Amino acid sequence: MDHAPRSRRAFLKHLGLAGAGLLVASGLPGTAQGNPTPSQASSGTPVPRRKFGRNDVMVSSLCLGGHTLRVASDDEAQKIVNAALDAGVNFFDNSWDYHNGASEDLMGRCIKGRRDEIFLMTKVCTHDKGGRAEAMTMLEESLRRLGTNHIDLWQVHALSTMQQVERAFAPGGVIEALDEARKQGKVRFVGFTGHTDPDVHLAMLSHGYPFDACQLPISPIEANSDAFVRRVLPELLKQKIAPLAMKTLGGNANPVRDGVFSVEEGLRYALSQPVATVVSGIQSVDQLRQNAAIAASFSPMTAGEMTALEQRCVAATASNKYQAYRKWMS
Repeated sequence: MDHAPRSRRAFLKHLGLAGAGLLVASGLPGTAQGNPTPSQASSGTPVPRRKFGRNDVMVSSLCLGGHTLRVASDDEAQKIVNAALDAGVNFFDNSWDYHNGASEDLMGRCIKGRRDEIFLMTKVCTHDKGGRAEAMTMLEESLRRLGTNHIDLWQVHALSTMQQVERAFAPGGVIEALDEARKQGKVRFVGFTGHTDPDVHLAMLSHGYPFDACQLPISPIEANSDAFVRRVLPELLKQKIAPLAMKTLGGNANPVRDGVFSVEEGLRYALSQPVATVVSGIQSVDQLRQNAAIAASFSPMTAGEMTALEQRCVAATASNKYQAYRKWMS
């Protein structure tokens, strides 16, 4: 269901109660041991890997975003992919509808010959226009574009309404496609994504379906909203579903541009949460190396550090400037 806009007074009152970071670093899933310095990371220390939810699979704590990859030139994109793999990034993100399929086409070309090094994720985009049959057609198109015979993680993309949840689980809905794709061996793991309404995530999770992963916004700005970090993340951990962090820098890096927090603070905050990976939008080799170095040299924030960063972001959260992806704040 849609949320009614909150009054500014009620919202600010809530922010005063937002408080401490959800979980401290001792609860991180399968983080590699040791905290190398950034200089060590740039000289070859790989991005560490974390356990993928309940499954005995390890994925890099940094995931290469597929949407922004297509913003780069073909030549730069190839260099980014090579640099990511060389840095230990094995988790690659994409979606059937990114740039009308051009993102999958590009990534398919860039990973040719190195597919077996990659935990490959893409997403199915039925939304309000289809169910099982349409999803299976999209899957075949994604496989062809990506140049592979299987997808490691196939997620239902960008759920935003309760009607979409109902359609997903109805007879002939996209959930049936997840089951069918797994039975056919074309998909290893399944999940869903969304960034507009935490109640939609909770409605999906209420069905008890054995999702392997779920993608959600995680940032110190988001944490003050009593939404995804406070409400959805604990439920994912309860069900042993791998949380995949996104919108860590607001989805457009505007919090960094405006000096709310630094790239390192944003990534380190998200990595200090019990997530399997942070999906990172990267448009250049320099950005890849910067973010990979931060992930490789990661040392968890203390609860006090997380609280302090959240409190620094209270005004940014209240401004509604940095969560344009959230439905109730639009």
